[in-house]
Amino acid sequence: MPRSDSARNTREDVVSAALGILDQQGLPDLTMRHLATTLGVAASALYWHFPNKQTLLAAVSDRIIAGARPPAPADDWRSAVRGEAAALHDALLAYKDGAEVVSSTLALGLGGSGLQRRLAVAIGGGGFDDQTADLAAETMVHFIVGHAFHRQQRIQADSLGAVAEPHSLDHADPTAPQAFDLGITLLVAGLESQARLAGGG
Repeated sequence: MPRSDSARNTREDVVSAALGILDQQGLPDLTMRHLATTLGVAASALYWHFPNKQTLLAAVSDRIIAGARPPAPADDWRSAVRGEAAALHDALLAYKDGAEVVSSTLALGLGGSGLQRRLAVAIGGGGFDDQTADLAAETMVHFIVGHAFHRQQRIQADSLGAVAEPHSLDHADPTAPQAFDLGITLLVAGLESQARLAGGG
């Protein structure tokens, strides 16, 4: 029988258990009741750490993003941006429905700020002012999260045989890695172009 002893589990324990459910069963099964059962506590014990499910998902989102590997040292800001983008994209894909969780918390302004912060730092290495770096990073966040979300949806649909084309993950698919790499390259090129115009050349 679940116990209501909230001291049995730390906040980090709860987030880790939530991530486990998310990765193994998906977002629809990540309920407070299911999480409490997994931890062996009463559902009310979870509210000691999180006042509602939205704040729990925000913490899960932050953990997903924090798991992004540090990119390899880059020779210039362009490579640094591409490295950060790839690392963050991989982090979203590392957990089932990871992109959906991050997308929802970003929309509510509850979590996921690490995405934009890391990208803004990398972009700032190109000498851009803070406002430009933040706006460019925000644009990249929309692309990265959207691409990862679409890719996970297609992978899931493909596994269920619910897509029209059996080979939905080949090079012709807009959700494939090549499309992601090209998208980031184009965004970086746009920043370079803006920098040249601002510099008068």
